[in-house]
Amino acid sequence: MLIGLTGGIASGKSTVSNWLSEHGYPIIDADKIARDVVEPGMGAYEAIVGQFGREILFEDGTINRKKLGSIIFKDEKKRSELNQIVHPAVRREMLAQKGRYEAEGHETIIFDIPLLFESNLFHLVDRVMLVYVDKQTQLNRLLDRDQAGSEDAKARIASQLPLEDKKSRADYIIDNSGSLEETFQQLQNVIQHWSKEPF
Repeated sequence: MLIGLTGGIASGKSTVSNWLSEHGYPIIDADKIARDVVEPGMGAYEAIVGQFGREILFEDGTINRKKLGSIIFKDEKKRSELNQIVHPAVRREMLAQKGRYEAEGHETIIFDIPLLFESNLFHLVDRVMLVYVDKQTQLNRLLDRDQAGSEDAKARIASQLPLEDKKSRADYIIDNSGSLEETFQQLQNVIQHWSKEPF
């Protein structure tokens, strides 16, 4: 069973992913892979520097994510250019990890993909689990978490498909608007239903 775990910024997807990892489920973390494939020396790194210039780099040569983020969050064309570089590299590594986990005999593999809907990666998974919160809760949590201004937070949320629009294509929705205990109970229910392995 290949489960696609997704959500939106500040929806609580990482909390759910961490719980699954603590219970022994292998996690293929798209965000972590996206960071790894843009390290100096990697093909995607060279392509990004070629596209966006050396002014997006720290002095040590690594990519200044905040600087790159401020460019792409406000410009859809530039965001698309970055995605065309990063996404294929990420997908290759995700499939390589999946192959390794299958070889180890894992029955259930979690694909933690924040932008599963935006990148249309449904073909990678059997089922989609969406971590959902309402719009106001999402904004409040992002403001609390990042201590960024309201405009910046709203721009980040707007750069993703609204959580409301994702609900219709999810196989299971975990409502994370309440307590952590309620969220965990929903997670436990769905994993026991979907997975051959105990939770």
